[in-house]
Amino acid sequence: MRPMTATQKILAAHAGRSEVEVGEIIDCQVDVVMGNDITFPLAAQRMKKMGYDSLFDQERVVVVLDHFAPAATPQAATLLKKAKHAAEELGVKYLYREGTGIEHVVMSQKGHVVPGELIVGGDSHSCTYGALGAFSCGVGSADLAVALSTGKIWLKVPNTVKVNLSGVPAPGVYPKDIMLQVLKKLGSSGALYETIEFTGSTIAHLPFEGRFTLCNMAIEAGAKNGYIHPDEQTMNYVRQRGKNGTAYTSDPGAVYDAEIEIDVEKLVPQVALPSSPDNVRDLSEVSGYKIDQVFIGSCTNGWLEDLRVAAKQLEGKKVHQDVKMVVIPASREIYMQAMKEGLIETFLDAGAVVGSPGCGPCFGGHFGVLGPGERALSTSNRNFVGRMGDKTAEIMLSNPAVAAASAVTGRLTPSTTD
Repeated sequence: MRPMTATQKILAAHAGRSEVEVGEIIDCQVDVVMGNDITFPLAAQRMKKMGYDSLFDQERVVVVLDHFAPAATPQAATLLKKAKHAAEELGVKYLYREGTGIEHVVMSQKGHVVPGELIVGGDSHSCTYGALGAFSCGVGSADLAVALSTGKIWLKVPNTVKVNLSGVPAPGVYPKDIMLQVLKKLGSSGALYETIEFTGSTIAHLPFEGRFTLCNMAIEAGAKNGYIHPDEQTMNYVRQRGKNGTAYTSDPGAVYDAEIEIDVEKLVPQVALPSSPDNVRDLSEVSGYKIDQVFIGSCTNGWLEDLRVAAKQLEGKKVHQDVKMVVIPASREIYMQAMKEGLIETFLDAGAVVGSPGCGPCFGGHFGVLGPGERALSTSNRNFVGRMGDKTAEIMLSNPAVAAASAVTGRLTPSTTD
């Protein structure tokens, strides 16, 4: 049998085959299907049009209300109501209501992601779950409806780009900087419909939550999925949630479409300028850019470790008078732990506004959106035109430490390091 990548192995297992080749279109059995307040109602409507009136498995469907929760407009309230009604009508067992958190974080924290499983989600950042050794990808409402109804989906077996990360990050350099550097090298379509497989000695030196950051932004290079080989940390994470799984690794001799080497020890903090995540510069090149708002949060950098990093920059300091700082923990679980650790108090003392767990301004749906001509520094994954509000506003992306440090000065500023 020819050598295969981890992605090929997972897809082969879910197609009931011993091996698959890149480029093949295969029918796969799905383990978990996820939808949110935007995509699930659309998929439920599609199901009815296609003649389906039930789910393939009520216990393998997850619905998370996060994009427009809590509702800021009557239209958003109506959408949330439709999502809840559709989930209840179809008997969805796992319906996570407003304030539970962002779908990708909730999916992982609540044990719905298991190594070796195949997961599809009605959201492009469903690639996040590759951090736990699953094959996961986003799909449109038609594919979501079919998966919800039949538990199956057709997929083209993707090529794989290997990103080998070596060395230990310097103080002040975080997983977000690593991923921005990857995007700088690959470009926004450099891994189009491919797997980005993150490997190398650096992985073991990152905070575990940093793996989610890497896989979350694989889609920003056009990738179908991101993937990190499961190790003991991975297995401990899922065991704590009462799960187990199968750890798939790529074979020696597996064929890659491309291989990228990044010496993380040479990396410095990175910033993505408007209006694409691959428009990346070293922070030193753009220090001093004036900002109007800072956002700490999202499924990329709203994890507990990100809040700790940001809070450290704000201890004993105040947010600049000309800056609005918005902090949104990515889940209720994270929010509660942040309160226990005093992080929320630090944010509030500094003058930041802390919001209910959810997507917030990252999607532009509610809470903390930008006005005309404003410029934001965000820890989220995208800085497209109109992503966080008015189309004339500008968005830059950075790690949480740089974002918090910049909130104090009102300009792009390096963080203080140990």
